[in-house]
Amino acid sequence: MQTNTLKWLLLTILALIWGSSFILIKKGLVGLSPLQLGSLRIIFSALFLLIIGFKSITQIRSHQWKYIALTSLFGTFIPAFLFAIAQTQISSSVSSILNSLTPLNTLIIGAIAFGLTFKRAQVLGVIIGLIGTLLLIINGAMHHPNQNYWYTILVLIASICYATNVNLLKKYLSDVKPLSITTGNFLVMLVPALIVLFSTDFLDVAKDIEVQNSMIYIMILGIVGTGIANIIFFRLIQMSSPVFATSVTYLIPVVAFFWGLLDHETLTPIQCIGAFIILIGVYLSSKK
Repeated sequence: MQTNTLKWLLLTILALIWGSSFILIKKGLVGLSPLQLGSLRIIFSALFLLIIGFKSITQIRSHQWKYIALTSLFGTFIPAFLFAIAQTQISSSVSSILNSLTPLNTLIIGAIAFGLTFKRAQVLGVIIGLIGTLLLIINGAMHHPNQNYWYTILVLIASICYATNVNLLKKYLSDVKPLSITTGNFLVMLVPALIVLFSTDFLDVAKDIEVQNSMIYIMILGIVGTGIANIIFFRLIQMSSPVFATSVTYLIPVVAFFWGLLDHETLTPIQCIGAFIILIGVYLSSKK
């Protein structure tokens, strides 16, 4: 398969997986706290990846482990908890929309901290995608006045974490296989996640049937939405640009909205227009 075709295929798969993550977080929060959800998500991912990729971590050289630790922190550990906390107050749809700011942050952080250059078409694509995102945000705020939008700051922080992560990966870990990076990340995070989980009342609430059902959603989120998705994402970063890879966050709200419709969330005509504008931005951001 040609590289250009493959990168679009990977982008589409990621959009479908990550676009489904927000509804899984929403379902997983039933009976569980954000700290419990975030830590369980990491633990399920770590156990899965250690089974399929433990041997691959031998390919990580000693001087690269500091970057593995940094990418695990910014790419998964912090955002896993921030999104869970945010979605106690804002809808899964709004959360996915705000995540679309990641490419813009990738451009800014890449230019300021990593000395990366970007083409005019990529910048234009990000701006157009951002306009579509703003349409979705404003329209969402109008239709959900009861939501606490201060919690959107947590999603914005998570977006900055993702942007930092993708630039670190591109600059320092481009020569490491995606499975090695992902397995190394979750090996680093496993013990801290266990500490967080058992510092809560998890052992008590885990006896509840409702909580056990929620854990099934989190297991799917951890294995597919985090573990497998990260492997695909790291591969996409290596074969394309940081901006194109993070442009997946423009497609995620489209998928998340359809899941929201099934869960009785609304999709307005303005949101449809915003989604179309976002797609234009994704196309332009892929230009070399």
